[in-house]
Amino acid sequence: MGAGSGTEEPTLPVASVARRLGVAPSTLRTWDRRYGLGPSRHTDGRHRRYGSSDIGRLELMQRALLSGASTAEAARYALEQMPRSGPPQPEEPGEPPGASVADDGLEVRSRLARRLSTAALAMDVGAVQRMLADTIAELGVLPAWAGVIEPVLSALGPRWRGASAGAEVEYLLAECVFAALVRATPVLDEPRNTRPVLLGCVPEERDTMPMYALAASLAGKRIGAQLFGVALPAEVLAVAVRRSAPSAVVLWAHRRGVADTRLFARVSRGRQRSRLFACGPGWDPAGLPDKVELLADLPGAADRIEHVLVGGRRESREEHLQGAQVPEGAPHGVPGNFDLGDSVGGTR
Repeated sequence: MGAGSGTEEPTLPVASVARRLGVAPSTLRTWDRRYGLGPSRHTDGRHRRYGSSDIGRLELMQRALLSGASTAEAARYALEQMPRSGPPQPEEPGEPPGASVADDGLEVRSRLARRLSTAALAMDVGAVQRMLADTIAELGVLPAWAGVIEPVLSALGPRWRGASAGAEVEYLLAECVFAALVRATPVLDEPRNTRPVLLGCVPEERDTMPMYALAASLAGKRIGAQLFGVALPAEVLAVAVRRSAPSAVVLWAHRRGVADTRLFARVSRGRQRSRLFACGPGWDPAGLPDKVELLADLPGAADRIEHVLVGGRRESREEHLQGAQVPEGAPHGVPGNFDLGDSVGGTR
């Protein structure tokens, strides 16, 4: 994440925003060229960086797409809700003029999201469970979470409820997601890391499902994790860290009001040292201690944790299936791109 000098807001490059929204970078460039939904600022000449307002418009557009709007209608809705200030940025060279937004799978994700939303609104538990399983199997855990499950949860949540979608729909979907994410998390006989990654939420945080998605993704990479799906009081979390001696501690915060950086000092006391990570939009990058690394999004978090803990190359799927022997101590594993297709909010 980049930040300007003084009081300038943090910004994200194209690749990070694409991962956050579950689309390809080429899709963002197409939306910018066709509909003016690009970054508001450039740095170092041509480097494109998205601010919070730019990302907010893209999230509005994505929700409209998942509700069945066409791409043009969704873009118009996003710009009406959050108008841009200043002239539009010039389009970037190098994109073929006939590039299609649907080429990167956005059409597939929109179709899956509409089917999942329809099943949830009908209170059809079996259909919801099947849709979650199919989505995770087709896309992989984190792409399914970012591109289908989380947007549907947000669309059916309290702020977006209409007369036809009450709290019962939201709760049903959330329970199914939790179950799907758990089912998507294999039990590892021989994890690649010798000590677990402790995944938890800051006290008072209610949005804990992303940690289930991260745990499932890490398990797909054969990284063992110890997940606390309920937000623990600070003193209980500190004791859990001391007793489990994790190789890394990841603390999730969705809301700014509940993220307290002093929590890291409490969990890092004692002789056992763990790598410390802050994950989620609730953390203020400028306020984090030097020893705490910010993980901007879940896909980036899974990759970074894997790199920090085991590094090196990972064995191919063919090698793993054939039982290839790896020298003791050498990092190994399978490319676990396995999606959250079985869950809406954290269950698999």
